[in-house]
Amino acid sequence: MTDLAWHVLWVALATDLATGLGALPFAFVRRISDRSHGILAALAAGMMISASVFALADKALRTGELWLVIAGLLAGAAFFAWSARLLQRTEWRIRHLSAAESRQSVLIIIMMFVHSIPEGIAIGVGYATGELEFGLLLASAIAVHNVPEGLAVSLPLRVKGVSVPACAGYAILTSVPQPIAAVPSFLLVSVFQPLLAPALGFAGGAMIFLAIAELLPDSLARCTKEETAWALMAGLVGMLWLTAALGV
Repeated sequence: MTDLAWHVLWVALATDLATGLGALPFAFVRRISDRSHGILAALAAGMMISASVFALADKALRTGELWLVIAGLLAGAAFFAWSARLLQRTEWRIRHLSAAESRQSVLIIIMMFVHSIPEGIAIGVGYATGELEFGLLLASAIAVHNVPEGLAVSLPLRVKGVSVPACAGYAILTSVPQPIAAVPSFLLVSVFQPLLAPALGFAGGAMIFLAIAELLPDSLARCTKEETAWALMAGLVGMLWLTAALGV
């Protein structure tokens, strides 16, 4: 493997580790009330929807045809719906949690894991352009985006009593595809470039469906509709601002 390919691997690994930073705020919060849980769930939903529409889908439209992006979005939504039904028939558990308590967290981990695959491809393709500054800037933007995504992964786990280090570990796990996908896409850009648009759409569709089907109903069950709406807007606008600030 060339020196540049090793560089791509280490940079993508750093973006993966950045996801674990999303668990840090919970090190300073001893207990999360039911109402705060609802507000944070809506905040996470807003962040996911914003990232899906203004980052993933927007980038997909700039790298591929509209029909590929739409197909990817619908396929991602269908994948989430299938995964949710599959989990209802399984006993997957996270640490001391029951299968029922683990369900939402497992779904979030799966969807964020899938979401990381096109991001890894994007890092590799970015470096394959031959412009190292562009590749590094793109990887830096993804790393910063990974921090609030790590927060979204950690939230339902921490609320149920999972330790902060374990939350960080699960958050990092969701971004493992980034270093795994970055190097092959860098070395085989002609193969991976056409896959980027539908893959980004797929990840966006899965995350949007997750936010609407899981996080928003959870929020509405724990706090008022107005609190849910404002938290959703705060998450959406906050992630939009971050996306615009880190635009490449």
